[in-house]
Amino acid sequence: MEVLLFGIAKDIVGASVLAMESFEKRPDTVKELKQELERSFPDFGKLSSLAIAVNSEYAEEGTQLRSGDEIAIIPPVSGG
Repeated sequence: MEVLLFGIAKDIVGASVLAMESFEKRPDTVKELKQELERSFPDFGKLSSLAIAVNSEYAEEGTQLRSGDEIAIIPPVSGG
């Protein structure tokens, strides 16, 4: 499983790709992934929203994660 990070999410982690080995427990769902991100990187809790895509499709919190999935962390975007 590969976690790709964009925008401020990349800045928070300090890398554009995050290995699942960096978590204490491999998350089974998108919700668990969000919880692990906030536990490992508390600044994620400060974001107003956070979208997660699994295999190029936006995912709900209950979406199951499997080995081999490509996960993208998409932070809120502002602009004008």
